[in-house]
Amino acid sequence: MPAVVRMPALAAGATEAAIQSWLVAVGDEVSAGQPIVEIETEKAVVEYEAEEAGVLARILVDEGASAEVGSPIAVLAAAGEDVAEARESVATAADSDAAPATTGAALGTESSEDGTLLPPRAVPEAEDLPPAEPSRRIFASPLVRRLAAERGIDLSSLVGTGPNGRIVRRDLDAHPSPPAQTPSTPAAPQVRAPAVPPAAPRTEESPAADVEVVRHTGMRRAIARRLTESTSTVPHFFLRARIRVDELLALRARINEGRTHRISVNDFVVKAVAAALIEVPEANAIWTDEAMHRFTHADVAVAVSVPGGLVTPVIRGVDRMSLGELSAAITDHVERARAGRLKQEELEGGSFSVSNLGMYGTEEFTAIINPPHAGILAVGAARPSPVVVDGDLTAGTVMTVTLSADHRVIDGAVAAQWLAAFTARMENPLSILV
Repeated sequence: MPAVVRMPALAAGATEAAIQSWLVAVGDEVSAGQPIVEIETEKAVVEYEAEEAGVLARILVDEGASAEVGSPIAVLAAAGEDVAEARESVATAADSDAAPATTGAALGTESSEDGTLLPPRAVPEAEDLPPAEPSRRIFASPLVRRLAAERGIDLSSLVGTGPNGRIVRRDLDAHPSPPAQTPSTPAAPQVRAPAVPPAAPRTEESPAADVEVVRHTGMRRAIARRLTESTSTVPHFFLRARIRVDELLALRARINEGRTHRISVNDFVVKAVAAALIEVPEANAIWTDEAMHRFTHADVAVAVSVPGGLVTPVIRGVDRMSLGELSAAITDHVERARAGRLKQEELEGGSFSVSNLGMYGTEEFTAIINPPHAGILAVGAARPSPVVVDGDLTAGTVMTVTLSADHRVIDGAVAAQWLAAFTARMENPLSILV
């Protein structure tokens, strides 16, 4: 019996996702567990695996198109089943399922706000209806219809680029939003206009001519949602330390002699963070409503700037890696993050984050905790600075770091112990290597 492949829920709270690329073509045989499609969520591209073996009979959502979670995206014929028959028998139902707004109207059903179908209502017989003007049938998901209504776009004016002419989100994004209009009023007697008409108030729908409107992407919305949640629900407190890194820079220079893949200062930072988490296990934890979860290994997230936002891939088992292995892992995650090739599981887990803006020349800053992590270390640039050694003033290279800690998990004394452990390793870099 043919089966409908549906858009999976790959990220918590996600209501839709986009097809980035199909890894198999119609007519290809697939096995259970084989990746068949790459799906783009708000922050990652995830390979989705077939849950059963069969033959791909039909693709319902093209590459680049979005679909709501749970909606059909493909038809899979069972082994030995006629592909053409499976394509027609199941795809018809799938097409109806993919356009519930149109189907609901035809069957006399309506959907509540949460998407639940309400009981059928009576529908007049065709002969009882007055003759209607011929019109083009519009295929669009409820999400597309809602966005079109919010933007004031008439769906009948669009040509869909999705399967079977279906209007998808990219069609809306490519269509300029019409200017805001005021409700029409009855004709009034003519009056002479003032010499200088009053300026209309600026609104989001009618921006000034010198304003560029950049619509929110899924990633931008996810960042806004998570950081707003963090600042409003996580009790932050901050500790700062100034660390002399002359020995670390000298050791790094010796290590990089003759190497093609160079070790960065950030590699030392992440390794020292992991070592401090193992030394102070009370800081290697996260908060849940039921209990705190403490970890025996250090999984550290690294903030990576990508076009349009920021992602935080998690490097797992940093405490068990050599510095060279860690550097290679960070480089791999950063490259795939900027290419949009991270997997969803690589963005989940961990207890701590590192955000380094030193390469941009920033000397000091504070960072917002990335839930559910209990801490994040903001790393500034290493700068020449006066330091005191045995009572004498001399020149040294100093890096300023700021720890943001979740007070539900980490008390002030624990945070101070962790920061002292981190500082000791940075100022004695050989301890990072052993």
